[in-house]
Amino acid sequence: MKFGLMFVNVGPFGLPDHLENLGRCAEEAGIESAFTVEHVVVPKDYQSEYPYSPTGKMPGDETAPIPDPVLPLAFLAAVTEKLRLGTGVMILPQRHPAYVAKQAATLDTLSGGRAILGVGIGWAQEEFAGLGVEYKRRGAITNEYLEAIKLLWTQDLASYEGRYVSFKDVDTAPRPLRSPHIPIWVGGPSDAALRRAVRYGDAWHPIRMRMDWFKNTGIPRLQEIAAEEGRPVPALCPRVKLHVTGSPMPEEERVVGEGTLDQIHRDMAELESIGCEYVLLDTYLDDPEALRKPEDAWKLYADMAKNVLDLGNQTVR
Repeated sequence: MKFGLMFVNVGPFGLPDHLENLGRCAEEAGIESAFTVEHVVVPKDYQSEYPYSPTGKMPGDETAPIPDPVLPLAFLAAVTEKLRLGTGVMILPQRHPAYVAKQAATLDTLSGGRAILGVGIGWAQEEFAGLGVEYKRRGAITNEYLEAIKLLWTQDLASYEGRYVSFKDVDTAPRPLRSPHIPIWVGGPSDAALRRAVRYGDAWHPIRMRMDWFKNTGIPRLQEIAAEEGRPVPALCPRVKLHVTGSPMPEEERVVGEGTLDQIHRDMAELESIGCEYVLLDTYLDDPEALRKPEDAWKLYADMAKNVLDLGNQTVR
């Protein structure tokens, strides 16, 4: 099971010195990948609820910089040799698929084939309004865009005719180095997201889930949809919240990765036994100010490496 870091472009981590230090140290320690997040615009006093935090607010606040998700990965490509570089996630319906195809393929070329394209449909209605994108159709838009991107990556001259995007005989070279194309991770817990992962993705990327839901609902439903579609089951690549507590948390109140080191160790061992290919470590503790203090994230990573994860062997201790 491979381990990756989240939020490498947010707050101080997005500054050159911090980003270079993070990339070099992560690679040296045995971390396999680094992932960025994105919001093109963050409307002031947004009312939409961030679905992965009890506060309803996303990491950072309206004043915390969230750089472009791809450019910091290109920076990391220049200062690392093995670290895989992914978006976790790019809000795909807000970006033209030809631009995404070219940008991701360029990153793959510059990094020697280390790119991963993680995508989601977004949750903030105000952000879609600010960009002039139809919020209620974002799922359907994403499906078309994924179809179009895969054509652009794999055909010398690609053509696509859809409701939301159309083009004829276009070339977006360079091609990705990876064959048949850059791995696509699809985020989201809904039935539509699971079907999207099966149809268009190489991996399903759920975020901050409860273990009982993941094992007893999410994975069985993913397998059921794959059987319906006659397609392979995507790889399991969850993002887990790292929150170490001094005393055990009630099982019914916690998500995977929360609790004592013993509870987190059991979670990681269970994810490994389930067959997860990647686990992304999320150090955001529902405090918008936390992302301004990278030293807290480093301490969490160090605790995990010392007590829970055998990074050198890509497994759980």
